[in-house]
Amino acid sequence: MSYFPGSGSKEQKQDKQNDKKPNIRKNISWTLVSLVLAVLTVRMVIKQSSSISAGELFSIIASSNKLFFLTAVICSALFVWAEGIAIGIILKFAGYPRRRRQNLIYSTSDIYFSGITPSATGGQPASAFFMMRDGIPGGVATAALVLNLMMYTISIIVLGLFSIFVSPGAFLGFGRFSRLLIAAGFIGLTGLSAGFLLILKKGSIVFGLLSKCVTMLYNRKIIGEKDRKIRRLEKIRKDYESCSELIAGRKKVPFYTLLWNIIQRSFQMVVPSILYLSLGGEPVKAPVIFARQCLITIGYNFVPIPGGMGISDYLMIDGFSGIMGTQMAYRVELLSRGITFYICVSLCGLITLAGYLITGNRRVAGSRSGGED
Repeated sequence: MSYFPGSGSKEQKQDKQNDKKPNIRKNISWTLVSLVLAVLTVRMVIKQSSSISAGELFSIIASSNKLFFLTAVICSALFVWAEGIAIGIILKFAGYPRRRRQNLIYSTSDIYFSGITPSATGGQPASAFFMMRDGIPGGVATAALVLNLMMYTISIIVLGLFSIFVSPGAFLGFGRFSRLLIAAGFIGLTGLSAGFLLILKKGSIVFGLLSKCVTMLYNRKIIGEKDRKIRRLEKIRKDYESCSELIAGRKKVPFYTLLWNIIQRSFQMVVPSILYLSLGGEPVKAPVIFARQCLITIGYNFVPIPGGMGISDYLMIDGFSGIMGTQMAYRVELLSRGITFYICVSLCGLITLAGYLITGNRRVAGSRSGGED
């Protein structure tokens, strides 16, 4: 999707309208695919559990400890809020501070589109779209999101390593296939972190490749107006490099971004432990459950399936069964995924839609009155 700042000409506006159509269809398609996967996954989990039906699940919720259950819901909400804080910190140091509600939209759009696309491929472009609608240059938005994504990935690895100290035998508590997924995830996420660092430090390499791609597509008569596209790309490159240099000159930015990403991931990973306690579980087992959830997150985050659906459920049941028994594992898994993923992603989608409509209406009103947004 081509969203570039400073595009006031009719040609650029027409480009945006043409680009939006296929992407809208693509997002709708992935939403439908994710909905089907969600329904099949939940049905499969319920079917595998001999004593849980949809009605039984509601009875379990009704009989749970309401204080612990509410705490789990709040932690899921704080997961969304913390990402907005992390993005806001980067933008503030880059010289583009935004309001909390704007940072929240950047977070919800990222979480929603990451949840419905393979390997979270749609999250960052969606978040960048809202940033650029708010007047943030494309290069700055790109650099900010690359840094946040890098710290997001590193935070998962850090918590995975931390889980070894919390519960040294956590990794061996999984089955062979689960251990393979976790090991592959750890290697893959480490490689991704190194790649993000390279992109952040050597953005010229990436933009050089993009420029060559534009030239190649033009020579093959796939696209037109090569010079205009190269100029737009060059504008983004300069903004990107300026933001990267600014971030590199302020060591506090990566530190605070990583800290808030660790906090964000912790809010999500602690939910199964809290739900286990809400169902009458033993407090002494809560740290072990948290440690295994850290490894579970590593295992499914590198799998190219929307939201890790199916894989994450398998890992949770496999990892929790040895701690709390199979039936309790099914209950904790269903409640945890329901709160931290299905409900969370759905609400993020609604908030993102509301933000899109509200800001869109304000822009239309501003343009009609001759004012600025």
